[in-house]
Amino acid sequence: MTERPVSVGLFVTCLVDLFRPTVGFAAVRLLEEAGCKVAVPRAQTCCGQPAYNSGDRADATAIARDVIAAFRGFDYVVAPSGSCAGMVKLHYPALFAAEPTMKAAADELAGRTYELVAFLTEVMGMTRVVSDFNGAVTYHDSCSGLRELGIKEQPRKLLASMPSLTLKELPGAETCCGFGGTFAVKYGEVSSEIARRKAKDIVATGADTVLAGDLGCLLNMAGSLSREGAALKVRHVAEVLAGMARGPAIGEPSDDAEPGRR
Repeated sequence: MTERPVSVGLFVTCLVDLFRPTVGFAAVRLLEEAGCKVAVPRAQTCCGQPAYNSGDRADATAIARDVIAAFRGFDYVVAPSGSCAGMVKLHYPALFAAEPTMKAAADELAGRTYELVAFLTEVMGMTRVVSDFNGAVTYHDSCSGLRELGIKEQPRKLLASMPSLTLKELPGAETCCGFGGTFAVKYGEVSSEIARRKAKDIVATGADTVLAGDLGCLLNMAGSLSREGAALKVRHVAEVLAGMARGPAIGEPSDDAEPGRR
């Protein structure tokens, strides 16, 4: 009797959906290469983190209810974002502390929710990828992925399996890029200065591409690098691991951009 494939519900994330759909397609490719059957629930929306971080518990809780319902029935839920995965794993259960039934549902979802690269390495046992990447890269550890989920060696392990890729470690790789979700909006000047220092460290590595696992960080770093006049490419780690890093990098105009938005 053939064992059924692992079913995965892909949590695409708002930023990926709106700004970088390629990351979602790359995630699907990697998950399928690992032997998973992937579906993207159409009912999914935001994870609720912007509302949660702003103190709006009512809207965050309402969003969490919808997410819990949308991802019922999958063996695992995977997001190409440590930030969104951390929201579901660590903060959803706390939102329903006073509702035993919903608390149980939130705990159950949290137990099967993972960030993409952590899932590939820890659950599916992936040690190498099919694709290769010819270039020197550096890696930024996003705050949520690193501090909430312990994501550090997992992406480096898969990057090391690519024979033509050279990893140049980033000084201060664990230092915030300045994005911090709504932090970048509320404290724009502070955020910009943090991002400027991060851009300086990135350029100092001599790498031609900077990678990370959270699109918010990548968009922030791309903006800062552009303002500093740096020529580095900015990409989500999933794009490189999946062999989908041939098109415009993050922050660069796309060939199919709408007129006037290039």
